[in-house]
Amino acid sequence: MLPIFHMVPGAPTPVAPFSHAVEADGWFIVTGQMPTDPNDDGAALPHGIEAQTGRVMDNLIIVLKGLDLGLEHVVGVRAYLTEFKRDYATFNAAYASYFPNDRRPARTCIGVTALARDACVEIDLILRRD
Repeated sequence: MLPIFHMVPGAPTPVAPFSHAVEADGWFIVTGQMPTDPNDDGAALPHGIEAQTGRVMDNLIIVLKGLDLGLEHVVGVRAYLTEFKRDYATFNAAYASYFPNDRRPARTCIGVTALARDACVEIDLILRRD
């Protein structure tokens, strides 16, 4: 079965040539989302890691809703931080608020030198539909 490439209406405008998500055999790979305003691509990014993490997670939720999925379907997360030492603890607190303590997906968090739009954080997801 060939993969299905999804562009979700109402989701943030892609910052590069990619699909919002790709589906294959019940698995979904959701492209990393940035802390951009889904209603105004040119708006300034939120200030600070906590606000940017919230915006990224909310953008991911928009994509998931467009696929009839939710955070409960997430099995894997990759997060990228440009200021790892400075932002790691604050990022974790903001991120953790989106998942119940007993249903946290597997996760890798990586320090990187830069992200598109000078963002502090980017997060991508791997999901499985029941």
